[in-house]
Amino acid sequence: MRILVIEDDESIARFLTLSLEAECFVVDTTTDGEDGSYLARTNEYDVIILDNVLPKKSGREVCAEIRRQGITVPILMLSAVMESNAKVELLDTGADDYLTKPFSLDELLARVRALLRRPKHLLEDILRIDNLSMDVKRHIVTRNDAEIRLTRKEFILLEYLLRNQGVVLSRSSIMDHVWDMHADPFSNTIESHILSVRKKIDSAAEKKLIHTVSGRGYVMDIRE
Repeated sequence: MRILVIEDDESIARFLTLSLEAECFVVDTTTDGEDGSYLARTNEYDVIILDNVLPKKSGREVCAEIRRQGITVPILMLSAVMESNAKVELLDTGADDYLTKPFSLDELLARVRALLRRPKHLLEDILRIDNLSMDVKRHIVTRNDAEIRLTRKEFILLEYLLRNQGVVLSRSSIMDHVWDMHADPFSNTIESHILSVRKKIDSAAEKKLIHTVSGRGYVMDIRE
């Protein structure tokens, strides 16, 4: 899951980035509305966390631009304004939820999870294929009841594959959803991580679950 944080307070932005990464999200961060609007309209995100008071463009303007492009990504607005009419205005602009500063991290994470559970995403906490199971909340992966230790990036990669079972995922799609905007698209990082995850979940198993589709990408599936 990839999240865009648009927040001009660098301490809050860093806090959100570290906290979300600890929950195994991929996070892009920017500190002004103009850049945030561009990133939101040119990349695929699962959630956008958007501050209302920003340099260059306000959060309300950014939200309106995103919606005018027909982009339906869930948007969680942050603002120090508590008046109900201000909240109504932001929601009417196209935001999906609203959180007043200062906020608790637990509440923000709960609101992010709630946005991801909306019908478009049908986000499940337990993902399974064959005898492989992933508990997304507890960050536990098992196969045939034996726990498998994964790095944070390997976990995110496996989660993306599991959420798209049977779908051939191109290299660019994996890069967009598992790595942040600073990743080098020409490196072999995807191939090396796929190899590592394969070794951990497939090497001792009778059925292989991660398959290479020549010229197209990778797919997680049960094949005879």
